Amino acid sequence: MTEISETQKDQASSWFMSLRDEIVRAFETLENEHRDGPFADRPIGQFEVTPTKRHSDSGENAGGGLMSVMRGGRVFEKVGVNVSTVFGTLGAQAQNAMAARKGIPGMKEDPRFWASGISLVAHMQNPHCPAVHMNTRMFWTPHAWWFGGGTDLNPCLEYDEDTAHFHETLKEYLTPHEEGLYATLKDWADEYFYIPHRNRARGVGGIFMDDRCTGDWDKDFDLTKDIGRAFLPAFVPLVEKRLKQDWNDADKDAQLQHRGLYAEYNLVYDRGTKFGLTTGHDANAVLMSLPPLAKWV
Repeated sequence: MTEISETQKDQASSWFMSLRDEIVRAFETLENEHRDGPFADRPIGQFEVTPTKRHSDSGENAGGGLMSVMRGGRVFEKVGVNVSTVFGTLGAQAQNAMAARKGIPGMKEDPRFWASGISLVAHMQNPHCPAVHMNTRMFWTPHAWWFGGGTDLNPCLEYDEDTAHFHETLKEYLTPHEEGLYATLKDWADEYFYIPHRNRARGVGGIFMDDRCTGDWDKDFDLTKDIGRAFLPAFVPLVEKRLKQDWNDADKDAQLQHRGLYAEYNLVYDRGTKFGLTTGHDANAVLMSLPPLAKWV
């Protein structure tokens, strides 16, 4: 199937918004329930919600979304949960950033596009709590559509049991869709979240997909939704286990250096960052993923 309806687009954008609401509520609960531990003297973090807009070359309405950012909380040093639905026409540079593994059929003749998604990055106060990323998205052009996204864990202090829980949860949600799918998307994440100039991965992996179009929109959408549904049960138990753990200056230094690694990846390699900036979306929302503090040696 190559054609999809406006109703299907609305279903996708509504799902990303509902997932955003669920995650924001869960993160606010973590902040409110954390009454003791190393950061108990800090105020309870709250999300600041800001509308975002895409700026088209012609000045016409080109969509936008919501940027929700919490800074300086007891659990989260900085976390952003963004949603957007944007549309318009794409220039050559944006076309190259839009799809990873294929050309876009008919794009030169008809450069219209529509895209919707959710993007999340969390940088934690306690160095024992892992940073995390998650995004899911849908793209449409007059001649093609596809889903993409995934999630990966980025601890500065690694715990094998935490990594195992994260991956086992993702596998649990993916296996019903297709035997071997988890392994395929895990390998894809290992490749995608690799930093060539450092000769290492940016974290302990996860899952990733791009250009997902089997021809069955409902099937691919269901998979995309389960990638989103897997996020909270994969991540929140790790935070709850580690957030009261004592840490020292060496632990904090390791966290700041690892954040430098994360910033390098997102600024140099991340396709979502490139796409957002080349299509004129709100730069603050696109660069929300950058940590509040980082360190390089």
